[in-house]
Order: sequence, then structure tokens, then C-alpha cells
Amino acid sequence: MVILAPIAFIGFILLISAFFIVKQQTAAIVERFGRFHSIRQSGLHLKIPLVDRIAGKLSLKIQQLDVIVETKTLDDVFVRLKISVQYKVIKDKVYDAFYKLDYPHDQITSYVFDVVRAEVPKMKLDDVFVKKDDIAIAVKSELNDAMTEYGYDIIKTLVTDIDPDAQVKAAMNRINASEREKIAAQYEGDAQRILIVEKAKAEAESKRLQGQGIADQRREIARGLEESVEVLNKVGINSQEASALIVVTQHYDTLQSIGEETNSNLILLPNSPQAGSDMLNNMVASFTASNQIGEAMKKAKNKKKPDSEE
Repeated sequence: MVILAPIAFIGFILLISAFFIVKQQTAAIVERFGRFHSIRQSGLHLKIPLVDRIAGKLSLKIQQLDVIVETKTLDDVFVRLKISVQYKVIKDKVYDAFYKLDYPHDQITSYVFDVVRAEVPKMKLDDVFVKKDDIAIAVKSELNDAMTEYGYDIIKTLVTDIDPDAQVKAAMNRINASEREKIAAQYEGDAQRILIVEKAKAEAESKRLQGQGIADQRREIARGLEESVEVLNKVGINSQEASALIVVTQHYDTLQSIGEETNSNLILLPNSPQAGSDMLNNMVASFTASNQIGEAMKKAKNKKKPDSEE
């Protein structure tokens, strides 16, 4: 009995070790005496104790590897790219994935470095940002061709980050700021030009209306003077006497208006009745002289016409 107890215990341990469980989305590689025997998928399995052993397990889930590559662009700018590679073990090629590659991460990283450093030096920095999808497609194509042989399927590659040198980023920010300031200055200039044009239009319209108002005012004054002369003629006052009377009256009306304005500047005007008569005589003399000059100019012009016709 003493001897059977250890034997039974050892047998129980061996029986328990003969069973093993493989999790979902996992593949287990079983070797017999150090040689590949079988691949077990998810579930409960049995192996021969001391003869079979589980050499390893591979996950069949999609995995992600982030690779950071530093390289130089066509315009001599150093840039760091972060490439995210999503891959998984092909279910039918678990044997190749387990036995052909010891370090698949290193293999994938090497291919990513090779492709990125071959593609990015052909592009300028701005093109790297614009054509990042082309870089990802090139990496995926190269990896698929290389890694399928080893039992790995490349699901997708993504360029998740593009990080130029700090001095280059600062220069790009300055360029962008300068461009925006230039556009803002153009808009401000356009706005100022519009304001100036509109102000000039408003002033022109104001002057036009002001001139029209002055013309209307003078027209009404002339009509009033004409009516005044007609009224005075009816009572036996001739046109010259009527004009003198009107000038004298307006002269004193002007003096009265200026005297009523307390805030007006000092103005010296003649205030005698003779001043109005002198003003009228001067105006009549001016009109007469103007008419004579006009007639002389017309005669001179008429004389030149026959000479030119000859």
C-alpha cells in the first residue's frame, strides 16, 4: 500500500497532464520527441504525457506593430514617420509562422524601414503629407509579398504620424502665418479702398445736390427780383431805380442779419445808403464791360472763319 500510493499519485498527475485546453483564436503546436506532430485549434485536447509536448502557441487575432522610421525627403528635410502595421497569422499556415520565423516583429520592421526609406526620399516634405496613403500602400504591398511566405497576412498599413524636425516645423508655421497676414492685409486694403470710393461718391453726390440747391436758390432770388421790379414799375419807378432800391434793401438786410448773430466774426462793411448805390453802379459797369469783351471776341472769331475757308 505504501508503494502503490506514490504510483497512483504519479499516474493521476500524468493523466491530468495529458489534457490541455487551447483558447479561442489561438493555435497550439504539439511536438512528439522534439519533432512537429500536429496543430491543435481551440478546445479540449489530449496528448501523450512525456512523449508529446506543447512547443508553443500562436495568436490568430489581428495584431499591430508600430514602427518609427527616420529618413530624409527630396528637399533635404529629416522627418520621422510612424507606420502602424496590422497583421495576423494565416490559419492554414501556422506551421510556417511558427517554424520559419523566430522574430516576426524584427522581420516586419526591416521591410518597413526598407520601403519607407526607398519611397520618402523621392518626395518633397509637402508631398509626404499629401501622399501618405501612397506610402502606406507601398509598405503593405511589399510586406504582403514577403510575409505571406512565412504565414503572415498583412491586413492594413497606416502612416499615423509625420513629424518633421522642430526647426522645419517652426519655419512652416512662420510661412503659414506670413501668408495669412498677407491675405489679411489684402482684405484690409480692399476694405479701405471701398470706403474711400464710397466716401468720394458720397461727397460728389453731396456737392451735386449742394450745387443744385444753390442754383435753385439763385433762380428763386432772380424770380423774386423780377417780380419786385415789375411791382415797382407799376407804381412809376423805372428799372434802374428799382434795382438800386432792391440793392439798398438787401444791403441793410444783410447788415441786420450779421448784427443779430452774436457768435459771428468781426466783419467791416460800408453802411451808408451811398454804398448800395456804388455797389450797383460797379455791378452794372462790370456787366457792361463783360458784354463788350464778349462781343469783341465773337467778332474776332467770325473774322478768322473766312480766312480759314480760303
